[in-house]
Amino acid sequence: MNNALTQLQPYPFEKLRALLGSVKPAADKRAIALSIGEPKHRSPSFVAEALSANLEQMAVYPTTLGIPALREAIASWCERRFQVPAGWLDPARHVLPVNGTREALFSFTQAVVNRSADGLVVSPNPFYQIYEGAALLAGAQPHYLPCLDENGFNPDFDAVSADVWKRCQILFLCSPGNPTGALIPLETLKKLIALADQYDFVIAADECYSELYFDEQTPPPGLLSACAALGRSDFKRCVVFHSLSKRSNLPGLRSGFVAGDADILKDFLLYRTYHGCAMPVQTQLASIAAWNDEVHVRANRALYREKFDAVLEILAPVLDVQKPDGGFYLWAKVPMDDAEFCRGLFEQQHVTVVPGSYLSREVDGVNPGAGRVRMALVAPLAECVEAAERIRDFLKG
Repeated sequence: MNNALTQLQPYPFEKLRALLGSVKPAADKRAIALSIGEPKHRSPSFVAEALSANLEQMAVYPTTLGIPALREAIASWCERRFQVPAGWLDPARHVLPVNGTREALFSFTQAVVNRSADGLVVSPNPFYQIYEGAALLAGAQPHYLPCLDENGFNPDFDAVSADVWKRCQILFLCSPGNPTGALIPLETLKKLIALADQYDFVIAADECYSELYFDEQTPPPGLLSACAALGRSDFKRCVVFHSLSKRSNLPGLRSGFVAGDADILKDFLLYRTYHGCAMPVQTQLASIAAWNDEVHVRANRALYREKFDAVLEILAPVLDVQKPDGGFYLWAKVPMDDAEFCRGLFEQQHVTVVPGSYLSREVDGVNPGAGRVRMALVAPLAECVEAAERIRDFLKG
């Protein structure tokens, strides 16, 4: 067996199951899960119709590169959404469909990391655990940058040493962040691109929550926005990851894309032809319908805004918690050990949340997730409100 497998830590939800396994929750309360970030809003019916209308494509082998119409739809969406000048993104060279960002983030790391070097894969801390697992299995060492309240829950990139940047092969970004919801400002993205040029590393921007924000007049910037602002038409060393899972409530469609540096994507495409993970044609055709429509995305954001407003009205008086910049998580500070809080809440109120320490790693004696919990506001409004009321009762009890 691959000896790197022994370095993998249990997934946060495995730890959570172990934490709660022996606990008997209150029998008079139904279970409400705010733990897993799985969208629960209704999937767009027109996407399902496009999928079912093309089921005959199951008889066709899909190509790894994907059909031109999908790549063109994705490139057009990127131009509209991130103010990329028309023609900069060549659908044949700068865009690659993938089966959701989770699979792509992992395989991208395997393709990019040079095993012969003493390489680092640098990521925020807390973080999406795929970053760490992908680094270890690619033969690189994870390096964690704490995301603390005093820095707006973003890494303090200015505090990173030159030695770390020299060894860095991939810098993972997540904006809005999971679990913090923090956005990385445009000026910071520009500075990171300059560092990537100086030290020759790849920026892999996980932007799967980019379409969940609160101000319709001010969509958050992404790495492509920074490239456009810098006149960087080749997107050198810059790659973004997007998905329909959160944007369009289609986690089961397993549809996303990678876009950016054509030279990197050329080699990533070669890797993927061996990896064997082409998107089915019927899924590609349904995805085109989703990327071409913004009406359902705006309606989706409105549902989240309603839930955040209702839940924060209940929790803010009793808990240290604020509305995030984006995403669908609350990153709340709790008045006790985070695992103890989660266990007690489950036992007394039958509400499941995730300990922040399970989403982070301890570095130099500090776990930046300790004393916090992640709450995913993915359940229907009434359930989220009921969960908030139970959390309030637990804190007052």
